[in-house]
Amino acid sequence: MEFDFNLPGLGRPKSSRPERVAEAIHQELSILLQQKVRDSRLNGVCVSKVQMSPDLKRAKVYYSLLEGSSASAARKGLERARGFFRSHIAKIMNLRYTPDLVFFFDNQHKKIERLDQLFVQINQEREEKE
Repeated sequence: MEFDFNLPGLGRPKSSRPERVAEAIHQELSILLQQKVRDSRLNGVCVSKVQMSPDLKRAKVYYSLLEGSSASAARKGLERARGFFRSHIAKIMNLRYTPDLVFFFDNQHKKIERLDQLFVQINQEREEKE
């Protein structure tokens, strides 16, 4: 006898709350980086994306850097300011637990630029052949 696990009520539907909390944290961190952070290592840092765990206890914060910014200095600055960020999030947001912030460097824009260069190169080679 086979069981059908797709019956209604057996699976928990995906909640949109982690996405909403991630968006709120993204906005708060962006405002903090622009207005309240005094660390010069964080001048070129932009928050690109935030992902929350389903239990809302951990936030993965992806950041990118403007041209000329040092990745290692920005990482150290973010780690140093982690407590400041968490305390501000705890004051602003009404959450049972303040999420632990984990920072990851987001180098997607470099990959996208590299793909664009490859597409331009392929297009030029095609035009030369014709």
